Amino acid sequence: MIEFAFWLLSYVVPFLAVLTVIVFVHEMGHYLVARWNGVAIQTFSIGFGRELVGWNDRHGTRWRISAIPLGGYVRFLGDMNEASVPDPEASARIDPALAPHLFVNKSVWQRIAVVAAGPIANVILTFLILYALLLGYGRYSIPPVIGEVLPESVAATAGIESGDRILAVDGYAVRGFEDFQRYVATSPERQVAVELERDGASQTLTLVPEAVDVEDRFGNNQRIGRIGVTRDVSETDVTLYRPGPIEAIGMTVEEIRFIIQRTAAFLGDFFVGRGDVEQLGGPVKVAKVSGEVASLGVVALINLMALLSLNIGIFNLLPVPMLDGGHLLYYLIEAVRGRPLSMKVQEMGFRFGFALVMGLMVFTLFNDTVFAHFGILR
Repeated sequence: MIEFAFWLLSYVVPFLAVLTVIVFVHEMGHYLVARWNGVAIQTFSIGFGRELVGWNDRHGTRWRISAIPLGGYVRFLGDMNEASVPDPEASARIDPALAPHLFVNKSVWQRIAVVAAGPIANVILTFLILYALLLGYGRYSIPPVIGEVLPESVAATAGIESGDRILAVDGYAVRGFEDFQRYVATSPERQVAVELERDGASQTLTLVPEAVDVEDRFGNNQRIGRIGVTRDVSETDVTLYRPGPIEAIGMTVEEIRFIIQRTAAFLGDFFVGRGDVEQLGGPVKVAKVSGEVASLGVVALINLMALLSLNIGIFNLLPVPMLDGGHLLYYLIEAVRGRPLSMKVQEMGFRFGFALVMGLMVFTLFNDTVFAHFGILR
Protein backbone atom coordinates (compact mmCIF):
# COMPACT_ATOMS: atom_id res chain seq x y z
CA MET A 1 0.00 0.00 0.00
CA ILE A 2 2.83 2.42 0.83
CA GLU A 3 4.59 1.63 -2.44
CA PHE A 4 1.35 2.21 -4.36
CA ALA A 5 0.79 5.54 -2.64
CA PHE A 6 4.37 6.57 -3.45
CA TRP A 7 3.89 5.58 -7.10
CA LEU A 8 0.60 7.49 -7.23
CA LEU A 9 2.06 10.68 -5.78
CA SER A 10 5.36 10.47 -7.64
CA TYR A 11 4.16 9.62 -11.14
CA VAL A 12 0.39 9.75 -11.63
CA VAL A 13 -0.34 13.04 -9.84
CA PRO A 14 2.36 15.10 -11.64
CA PHE A 15 1.37 13.55 -14.98
CA LEU A 16 -2.34 14.30 -14.52
CA ALA A 17 -1.60 17.82 -13.28
CA VAL A 18 0.50 18.59 -16.37
CA LEU A 19 -1.92 16.90 -18.78
CA THR A 20 -4.98 18.63 -17.30
CA VAL A 21 -3.49 22.10 -17.73
CA ILE A 22 -2.39 21.36 -21.32
CA VAL A 23 -5.78 19.88 -22.30
CA PHE A 24 -7.70 22.72 -20.64
CA VAL A 25 -5.69 25.35 -22.51
CA HIS A 26 -6.06 23.48 -25.82
CA GLU A 27 -9.82 23.09 -25.49
CA MET A 28 -10.21 26.65 -24.19
CA GLY A 29 -8.63 27.82 -27.44
CA HIS A 30 -11.35 26.03 -29.40
CA TYR A 31 -14.03 27.26 -27.00
CA LEU A 32 -13.12 30.96 -27.03
CA VAL A 33 -12.80 31.28 -30.81
CA ALA A 34 -16.02 29.29 -31.27
CA ARG A 35 -17.81 31.58 -28.83
CA TRP A 36 -16.43 34.69 -30.61
CA ASN A 37 -17.83 33.32 -33.86
CA GLY A 38 -21.26 32.65 -32.41
CA VAL A 39 -21.06 28.85 -32.36
CA ALA A 40 -23.42 27.10 -29.95
CA ILE A 41 -21.33 24.88 -27.66
CA GLN A 42 -22.94 21.84 -26.10
CA THR A 43 -20.16 20.46 -23.88
CA PHE A 44 -16.73 21.40 -22.55
CA SER A 45 -15.19 18.30 -20.99
CA ILE A 46 -11.90 17.58 -19.27
CA GLY A 47 -11.52 13.84 -19.64
CA PHE A 48 -13.71 11.24 -21.31
CA GLY A 49 -16.33 8.77 -20.16
CA ARG A 50 -18.78 9.13 -17.27
CA GLU A 51 -19.26 12.60 -15.83
CA LEU A 52 -17.96 13.05 -12.28
CA VAL A 53 -18.74 16.74 -11.77
CA GLY A 54 -20.64 19.08 -14.07
CA TRP A 55 -22.65 22.28 -14.33
CA ASN A 56 -24.41 24.37 -16.98
CA ASP A 57 -23.46 27.99 -17.71
CA ARG A 58 -25.83 30.75 -18.84
CA HIS A 59 -25.07 30.00 -22.50
CA GLY A 60 -26.28 26.41 -22.13
CA THR A 61 -22.83 24.81 -22.26
CA ARG A 62 -22.32 21.79 -20.03
CA TRP A 63 -18.95 21.99 -18.24
CA ARG A 64 -17.84 18.61 -16.97
CA ILE A 65 -14.96 16.70 -15.44
CA SER A 66 -15.09 13.10 -16.60
CA ALA A 67 -13.83 9.80 -15.23
CA ILE A 68 -10.99 9.12 -17.72
CA PRO A 69 -8.53 12.03 -17.33
CA LEU A 70 -6.59 11.42 -20.55
CA GLY A 71 -7.64 14.26 -22.81
CA GLY A 72 -10.77 16.30 -23.30
CA TYR A 73 -13.03 17.83 -25.92
CA VAL A 74 -15.34 20.67 -26.87
CA ARG A 75 -18.54 19.39 -28.47
CA PHE A 76 -20.51 21.83 -30.60
CA LEU A 77 -24.27 21.71 -30.95
CA GLY A 78 -24.99 19.59 -34.02
CA ASP A 79 -21.89 17.40 -33.75
CA MET A 80 -22.39 13.66 -34.10
CA ASN A 81 -19.78 12.85 -31.45
CA GLU A 82 -16.88 14.21 -29.38
CA ALA A 83 -14.58 14.16 -32.42
CA SER A 84 -16.66 16.98 -33.99
CA VAL A 85 -17.94 14.81 -36.83
CA PRO A 86 -20.86 16.87 -38.23
CA ASP A 87 -24.34 15.40 -38.07
CA PRO A 88 -26.01 15.97 -41.46
CA GLU A 89 -29.48 15.61 -39.89
CA ALA A 90 -28.84 18.05 -37.04
CA SER A 91 -30.41 21.04 -38.80
CA ALA A 92 -33.68 19.17 -39.24
CA ARG A 93 -33.94 18.27 -35.55
CA ILE A 94 -32.77 21.54 -33.97
CA ASP A 95 -34.82 24.68 -33.45
CA PRO A 96 -34.50 26.74 -36.67
CA ALA A 97 -33.51 29.75 -34.54
CA LEU A 98 -30.35 27.88 -33.55
CA ALA A 99 -29.40 26.87 -37.10
CA PRO A 100 -27.13 29.94 -37.68
CA HIS A 101 -25.22 28.99 -34.53
CA LEU A 102 -24.38 25.44 -35.65
CA PHE A 103 -20.68 24.92 -36.28
CA VAL A 104 -21.42 23.17 -39.58
CA ASN A 105 -23.29 26.26 -40.83
CA LYS A 106 -20.42 28.66 -40.19
CA SER A 107 -18.18 29.79 -43.05
CA VAL A 108 -15.22 27.58 -43.88
CA TRP A 109 -12.82 30.26 -42.65
CA GLN A 110 -14.64 30.52 -39.32
CA ARG A 111 -14.40 26.75 -38.93
CA ILE A 112 -10.70 26.85 -39.79
CA ALA A 113 -10.16 29.53 -37.12
CA VAL A 114 -12.01 27.50 -34.48
CA VAL A 115 -10.09 24.30 -35.21
CA ALA A 116 -6.68 25.99 -35.45
CA ALA A 117 -7.26 27.80 -32.14
CA GLY A 118 -6.54 24.68 -30.05
CA PRO A 119 -2.98 24.05 -31.26
CA ILE A 120 -2.32 27.80 -31.34
CA ALA A 121 -3.37 27.98 -27.68
CA ASN A 122 -0.80 25.28 -26.90
CA VAL A 123 1.91 27.30 -28.65
CA ILE A 124 0.90 30.43 -26.72
CA LEU A 125 1.05 28.49 -23.43
CA THR A 126 4.54 27.28 -24.30
CA PHE A 127 5.65 30.81 -25.17
CA LEU A 128 4.27 32.30 -21.94
CA ILE A 129 5.90 29.64 -19.75
CA LEU A 130 9.32 29.78 -21.43
CA TYR A 131 9.23 33.59 -21.55
CA ALA A 132 8.30 33.86 -17.86
CA LEU A 133 11.00 31.37 -16.81
CA LEU A 134 13.61 33.20 -18.88
CA LEU A 135 12.71 36.59 -17.38
CA GLY A 136 12.30 35.26 -13.85
CA TYR A 137 15.32 32.98 -13.61
CA GLY A 138 17.60 33.92 -16.48
CA ARG A 139 19.96 31.24 -17.72
CA TYR A 140 23.36 30.00 -16.63
CA SER A 141 25.87 29.92 -19.44
CA ILE A 142 29.51 29.22 -20.23
CA PRO A 143 31.46 30.66 -23.20
CA PRO A 144 30.94 28.62 -26.39
CA VAL A 145 34.65 28.01 -26.94
CA ILE A 146 35.98 24.59 -27.91
CA GLY A 147 38.42 23.11 -25.41
CA GLU A 148 39.71 19.83 -26.81
CA VAL A 149 38.91 18.06 -30.07
CA LEU A 150 39.23 14.28 -29.82
CA PRO A 151 41.48 12.70 -32.49
CA GLU A 152 39.71 11.05 -35.45
CA SER A 153 36.35 12.33 -34.17
CA VAL A 154 33.57 13.83 -36.29
CA ALA A 155 34.65 17.31 -35.19
CA ALA A 156 38.31 16.67 -36.10
CA THR A 157 37.36 15.33 -39.51
CA ALA A 158 35.15 18.39 -40.15
CA GLY A 159 38.00 20.76 -39.26
CA ILE A 160 36.93 22.08 -35.85
CA GLU A 161 39.93 23.13 -33.74
CA SER A 162 40.62 23.91 -30.10
CA GLY A 163 39.92 27.57 -29.36
CA ASP A 164 37.20 27.94 -32.00
CA ARG A 165 34.26 30.05 -30.81
CA ILE A 166 30.90 28.64 -31.92
CA LEU A 167 28.52 31.29 -33.25
CA ALA A 168 25.55 29.31 -34.57
CA VAL A 169 24.31 25.82 -35.49
CA ASP A 170 21.86 25.48 -38.37
CA GLY A 171 21.07 29.17 -38.05
CA TYR A 172 20.32 29.00 -34.31
CA ALA A 173 22.41 31.45 -32.29
CA VAL A 174 24.81 29.83 -29.82
CA ARG A 175 24.99 31.96 -26.67
CA GLY A 176 26.74 29.36 -24.56
CA PHE A 177 28.52 26.01 -24.85
CA GLU A 178 25.38 24.37 -23.49
CA ASP A 179 23.50 25.58 -26.60
CA PHE A 180 26.12 23.97 -28.83
CA GLN A 181 25.85 20.69 -26.95
CA ARG A 182 22.05 20.70 -27.19
CA TYR A 183 21.93 21.50 -30.90
CA VAL A 184 24.40 18.72 -31.66
CA ALA A 185 22.79 16.21 -29.27
CA THR A 186 19.39 16.61 -30.95
CA SER A 187 20.81 15.90 -34.43
CA PRO A 188 22.05 12.30 -34.40
CA GLU A 189 23.04 11.20 -37.93
CA ARG A 190 21.66 14.44 -39.42
CA GLN A 191 23.84 16.97 -41.19
CA VAL A 192 24.30 20.27 -39.34
CA ALA A 193 26.01 23.51 -40.32
CA VAL A 194 28.30 24.94 -37.65
CA GLU A 195 29.27 28.61 -37.90
CA LEU A 196 32.39 29.43 -35.90
CA GLU A 197 34.93 32.19 -35.38
CA ARG A 198 38.67 31.50 -35.68
CA ASP A 199 41.40 34.17 -35.55
CA GLY A 200 38.79 36.90 -35.95
CA ALA A 201 37.24 35.42 -39.10
CA SER A 202 34.02 33.42 -39.33
CA GLN A 203 33.55 30.25 -41.34
CA THR A 204 30.92 27.53 -41.69
CA LEU A 205 31.59 23.80 -41.49
CA THR A 206 29.19 20.95 -42.12
CA LEU A 207 29.27 17.68 -40.20
CA VAL A 208 27.06 14.73 -39.24
CA PRO A 209 27.02 13.88 -35.50
CA GLU A 210 27.33 10.18 -34.78
CA ALA A 211 24.47 8.55 -32.87
CA VAL A 212 25.32 7.20 -29.42
CA ASP A 213 23.18 5.73 -26.64
CA VAL A 214 23.56 7.29 -23.21
CA GLU A 215 21.74 7.01 -19.88
CA ASP A 216 20.29 10.08 -18.20
CA ARG A 217 20.34 10.64 -14.46
CA PHE A 218 17.22 8.51 -14.07
CA GLY A 219 18.61 5.55 -16.01
CA ASN A 220 16.57 6.18 -19.16
CA ASN A 221 18.21 5.37 -22.48
CA GLN A 222 18.61 8.34 -24.84
CA ARG A 223 19.86 8.39 -28.43
CA ILE A 224 21.85 11.58 -29.00
CA GLY A 225 24.33 13.07 -31.43
CA ARG A 226 28.01 13.46 -30.53
CA ILE A 227 30.95 14.98 -32.43
CA GLY A 228 33.88 14.53 -30.04
CA VAL A 229 34.62 17.89 -28.41
CA THR A 230 35.09 18.71 -24.74
CA ARG A 231 35.46 21.79 -22.59
CA ASP A 232 36.83 22.16 -19.07
CA VAL A 233 34.62 24.36 -16.91
CA SER A 234 35.64 26.34 -13.83
CA GLU A 235 33.43 28.37 -11.49
CA THR A 236 34.57 31.60 -13.12
CA ASP A 237 33.35 30.37 -16.52
CA VAL A 238 29.72 30.12 -15.38
CA THR A 239 27.67 33.30 -15.60
CA LEU A 240 24.00 34.07 -15.05
CA TYR A 241 22.55 35.93 -18.01
CA ARG A 242 19.27 37.83 -17.61
CA PRO A 243 17.87 39.13 -20.91
CA GLY A 244 15.63 42.18 -21.09
CA PRO A 245 11.90 41.82 -21.87
CA ILE A 246 12.38 42.54 -25.60
CA GLU A 247 15.41 40.29 -26.06
CA ALA A 248 13.64 37.52 -24.14
CA ILE A 249 10.84 37.54 -26.73
CA GLY A 250 13.31 36.81 -29.53
CA MET A 251 15.08 34.13 -27.47
CA THR A 252 11.78 32.43 -26.63
CA VAL A 253 10.56 32.48 -30.25
CA GLU A 254 13.89 30.99 -31.36
CA GLU A 255 13.59 28.26 -28.73
CA ILE A 256 10.08 27.37 -29.91
CA ARG A 257 11.25 27.37 -33.53
CA PHE A 258 14.10 25.03 -32.57
CA ILE A 259 11.78 22.60 -30.75
CA ILE A 260 9.34 22.53 -33.68
CA GLN A 261 12.13 21.96 -36.20
CA ARG A 262 13.73 19.17 -34.18
CA THR A 263 10.35 17.54 -33.52
CA ALA A 264 9.56 17.60 -37.24
CA ALA A 265 12.98 16.10 -37.99
CA PHE A 266 12.38 13.38 -35.38
CA LEU A 267 9.02 12.48 -36.96
CA GLY A 268 10.54 12.68 -40.44
CA ASP A 269 13.13 10.06 -39.51
CA PHE A 270 10.38 7.46 -39.26
CA PHE A 271 9.27 8.10 -42.83
CA VAL A 272 12.79 7.44 -44.15
CA GLY A 273 13.47 4.42 -41.94
CA ARG A 274 15.92 6.07 -39.53
CA GLY A 275 13.55 6.41 -36.60
CA ASP A 276 14.29 4.71 -33.30
CA VAL A 277 11.06 3.19 -31.95
CA GLU A 278 12.57 3.01 -28.49
CA GLN A 279 12.39 6.81 -28.30
CA LEU A 280 8.62 6.84 -28.85
CA GLY A 281 6.57 7.13 -25.70
CA GLY A 282 2.92 7.02 -24.73
CA PRO A 283 1.02 7.90 -21.55
CA VAL A 284 3.03 5.51 -19.37
CA LYS A 285 6.36 6.94 -20.49
CA VAL A 286 5.14 10.51 -20.20
CA ALA A 287 3.87 9.78 -16.69
CA LYS A 288 7.25 8.32 -15.79
CA VAL A 289 9.10 11.32 -17.18
CA SER A 290 6.69 13.69 -15.41
CA GLY A 291 7.37 11.98 -12.10
CA GLU A 292 11.13 12.07 -12.63
CA VAL A 293 11.09 15.72 -13.61
CA ALA A 294 8.82 16.56 -10.67
CA SER A 295 11.54 15.24 -8.36
CA LEU A 296 13.77 18.04 -9.66
CA GLY A 297 11.31 20.71 -8.53
CA VAL A 298 8.26 22.68 -9.62
CA VAL A 299 10.21 24.81 -12.11
CA ALA A 300 11.44 21.72 -13.96
CA LEU A 301 7.89 20.33 -14.08
CA ILE A 302 6.54 23.63 -15.44
CA ASN A 303 9.26 23.61 -18.10
CA LEU A 304 8.22 20.05 -19.06
CA MET A 305 4.63 21.27 -19.30
CA ALA A 306 5.73 23.90 -21.83
CA LEU A 307 7.53 21.30 -23.98
CA LEU A 308 4.64 18.83 -23.85
CA SER A 309 2.14 21.57 -24.68
CA LEU A 310 4.10 22.50 -27.79
CA ASN A 311 4.48 18.89 -28.88
CA ILE A 312 0.77 18.17 -28.37
CA GLY A 313 -0.02 21.24 -30.44
CA ILE A 314 2.28 20.02 -33.22
CA PHE A 315 0.87 16.47 -33.07
CA ASN A 316 -2.68 17.77 -33.35
CA LEU A 317 -1.79 19.60 -36.57
CA LEU A 318 -0.83 16.38 -38.36
CA PRO A 319 -3.20 15.93 -41.34
CA VAL A 320 -4.90 12.89 -39.83
CA PRO A 321 -8.72 12.77 -39.58
CA MET A 322 -9.77 12.74 -35.91
CA LEU A 323 -7.02 15.27 -35.13
CA ASP A 324 -7.31 19.04 -35.61
CA GLY A 325 -5.02 18.78 -38.62
CA GLY A 326 -7.43 16.37 -40.29
CA HIS A 327 -10.32 18.80 -39.84
CA LEU A 328 -8.16 21.62 -41.22
CA LEU A 329 -7.29 19.46 -44.24
CA TYR A 330 -10.99 18.90 -44.94
CA TYR A 331 -11.78 22.60 -44.61
CA LEU A 332 -8.86 23.69 -46.79
CA ILE A 333 -10.05 21.27 -49.49
CA GLU A 334 -13.52 22.75 -49.10
CA ALA A 335 -12.12 26.28 -49.46
CA VAL A 336 -10.38 25.31 -52.71
CA ARG A 337 -13.27 23.27 -54.17
CA GLY A 338 -15.99 25.68 -53.07
CA ARG A 339 -17.93 22.83 -51.46
CA PRO A 340 -17.24 20.27 -48.72
CA LEU A 341 -16.24 16.69 -49.29
CA SER A 342 -19.09 14.21 -49.25
CA MET A 343 -20.14 12.83 -45.87
CA LYS A 344 -19.16 9.35 -47.08
CA VAL A 345 -15.58 10.47 -47.81
CA GLN A 346 -15.36 12.35 -44.50
CA GLU A 347 -16.69 9.37 -42.57
CA MET A 348 -14.16 7.04 -44.24
CA GLY A 349 -11.41 9.49 -43.33
CA PHE A 350 -12.51 9.67 -39.70
CA ARG A 351 -12.56 5.88 -39.45
CA PHE A 352 -9.08 5.70 -40.92
CA GLY A 353 -7.88 8.43 -38.57
CA PHE A 354 -9.44 6.71 -35.57
CA ALA A 355 -7.73 3.42 -36.47
CA LEU A 356 -4.41 5.19 -36.99
CA VAL A 357 -4.55 7.12 -33.71
CA MET A 358 -5.67 4.05 -31.75
CA GLY A 359 -2.93 1.98 -33.38
CA LEU A 360 -0.35 4.56 -32.40
CA MET A 361 -1.66 4.60 -28.83
CA VAL A 362 -1.53 0.81 -28.58
CA PHE A 363 1.99 0.75 -30.04
CA THR A 364 3.31 3.40 -27.66
CA LEU A 365 1.69 1.68 -24.69
CA PHE A 366 3.32 -1.58 -25.79
CA ASN A 367 6.60 0.27 -26.21
CA ASP A 368 6.25 1.78 -22.74
CA THR A 369 5.34 -1.35 -20.83
CA VAL A 370 6.43 -4.57 -22.52
CA PHE A 371 9.74 -3.28 -23.90
CA ALA A 372 10.61 -1.55 -20.65
CA HIS A 373 9.71 -4.68 -18.64
CA PHE A 374 12.17 -6.78 -20.59
CA GLY A 375 14.89 -4.15 -20.37
CA ILE A 376 14.91 -3.20 -24.04
CA LEU A 377 14.61 0.50 -23.21
CA ARG A 378 17.41 0.46 -20.68
